[in-house]
Amino acid sequence: MSFHITLANEDVNFHCEENQSILEAALQQGVTLSYGCKNGLCGSCKGKLISGKIIYPDGKPDGISDDEVCHKEVLFCKAVPLTNLTIKVKVIQQKSNIEVKKLPAKVKEITHLSDDVIQMILQLPAVEPFDFKAGQWIYFVLKDGRKRAFSIANSPNEKNELELQIRHAFGGVFTDFVFNNLKPGALLQIEGPHGTFFYQQDECPILLVAGGTGFAPIKGILEEILQQNPQQSIHLFWGVRSKKDLYLQDLVNHWVKEFAINYTPVLSEPEIETEWKGNTGYVHQSVLEQYSQLSDYSVYMAGPPQMIQSCKESFVNAGLDIDKLHFDSFDYSTDAIDAMNSKGK
Repeated sequence: MSFHITLANEDVNFHCEENQSILEAALQQGVTLSYGCKNGLCGSCKGKLISGKIIYPDGKPDGISDDEVCHKEVLFCKAVPLTNLTIKVKVIQQKSNIEVKKLPAKVKEITHLSDDVIQMILQLPAVEPFDFKAGQWIYFVLKDGRKRAFSIANSPNEKNELELQIRHAFGGVFTDFVFNNLKPGALLQIEGPHGTFFYQQDECPILLVAGGTGFAPIKGILEEILQQNPQQSIHLFWGVRSKKDLYLQDLVNHWVKEFAINYTPVLSEPEIETEWKGNTGYVHQSVLEQYSQLSDYSVYMAGPPQMIQSCKESFVNAGLDIDKLHFDSFDYSTDAIDAMNSKGK
């Protein structure tokens, strides 16, 4: 049995099989609904149920509140239809669909960027093109079939390389292996690309907001923007706990000098012994101190869920058009065996 799904806001229709998630069905039929984690955590695929009935086979996901459920909001990555549906959800317009592939990837370089973050460069097979958009993410497919997701930190390149920025998660089996045992030359299995967080070719001024290793996809998006010789203003905000968490500062300073972008690092817990004359507090507060009215801006943000939620609420209240708000929430897995970092899938 299949059900008919109608997108009220896009005049688009597709079918969804029984026991199939609405997001999965849409993607299979070339309808790119906004999505991030696919695990019911990040809220990127949240939309409205106009008519019909759905069910969450595994129970209500963590990424939606009881109040939102009462107001007929739905996480379509986990929702399964019980009837024909009419829904309203953000659709990402693409010129062409990007194929999701499973490929071997060789670890080319491993560089420690800070005490708990490494940069990993993956070399993909030359005979197998891997198309992606800056800001998307990949899975590592482990030998036992489990998957671990990390954002791509570079823009597409002729070298067929992927850059990842991986934070060492306390007690994380996979990140313990990456930090303690993984060596250049090792072969890993990847799957991707995934996600709808990427540059939308904006013509208006752009604000980029990163929290922690949310800098990874923001870096990739910024690289793509700069390659296009942008005419609009660009301002990068990066929120971390302390000064030692700000890595790749030579690169950021190069962007500031070469491309005249604005840059504001923000420390939430500056160390007493470290001199810091810059911004402190929460990163969204620093954004609003400099941009109290956001109606003329596009915003791209990536970081932990608390940061994303605070930014969403305060930026929309400051006049930001919700259609110009693009985000990637780095939610952590509830799997105690390996608390996911970076993407947190």
